[in-house]
Amino acid sequence: MQDLINVVGLTKKYGQLLAVDHVDLSIGKGICFGLLGPNGAGKTTLVEMIEDIIDPTSGTIFYEGSPRSASFRQAVGIMFQRTALLSYLTVQETLRTFADLYEAPEEIDILLRRCHLMEIQKRLNDKISGGQRQRLLLALALVNRPRLLFLDEPSTGLDPQARRNLWDIIMELKGEGKTIVLTTHYMEEAQALCDEIAIMDRGRIMTRGTPAQLISDVCAGATITLPSDQLGSDLEVLGVPVVRNGDRLSLHCEDVNRCIQVLISKGVDLSEMTVRTPNLEDLFLNLTGRRLRD
Repeated sequence: MQDLINVVGLTKKYGQLLAVDHVDLSIGKGICFGLLGPNGAGKTTLVEMIEDIIDPTSGTIFYEGSPRSASFRQAVGIMFQRTALLSYLTVQETLRTFADLYEAPEEIDILLRRCHLMEIQKRLNDKISGGQRQRLLLALALVNRPRLLFLDEPSTGLDPQARRNLWDIIMELKGEGKTIVLTTHYMEEAQALCDEIAIMDRGRIMTRGTPAQLISDVCAGATITLPSDQLGSDLEVLGVPVVRNGDRLSLHCEDVNRCIQVLISKGVDLSEMTVRTPNLEDLFLNLTGRRLRD
């Protein structure tokens, strides 16, 4: 199947600053594609070039195998991280205002139901909660019935319940065959929603693939933690790296089954044992480092 988006040699310079450095990227149809990276990695610049908001310094962007035409903006929906809404308009009036910008917009009632806005459709924009605001912004991105949807940090600042509610809507959209490009700082969000991810740092794509594949390739094994008083003083006989953290010990095991068998053979009480397998956050930190960047 032909990719929906192909990016070839995309570069963006701001004076001496190389924000995006010769990026090649393809995004398949009907998937949720996650773009992750630390602050300043170049994610927003890359996505804004693909969205046709800013021009690249060099490189080419293809949509369905051809350079983007004037109709591209009619085919995409964008949920920006920050969007100013007119406080004197209601939720319903806001949707109608945006719908008037397109030739064949979605029905307003469908958008209100899809994004769970029916009960607040008569409420002014400055009287809605953070979660309701994000659902409204998503509805605005869906006004033109887009095939390709860009979501920039869609759940930033939301409480867990509102975040899960938004995830459910995104999963429904993906189930209908829409292609979604998601930028997020929430590793749990990326792992829950994305079919594929790319991790970006210093203007380049460091790696890409399915979350499970990348975690397996980069972060093998698991970590077992136990109360320190459950193990004797001779920790070397376990044959695995051991780290003491307060009153607990952490054992990094390439082969969890073997490690547990060794512990059982030594009569260790496993009733307070926890086993933690690597996740997307571990992968992210392994690739981009743990030092905070501004």
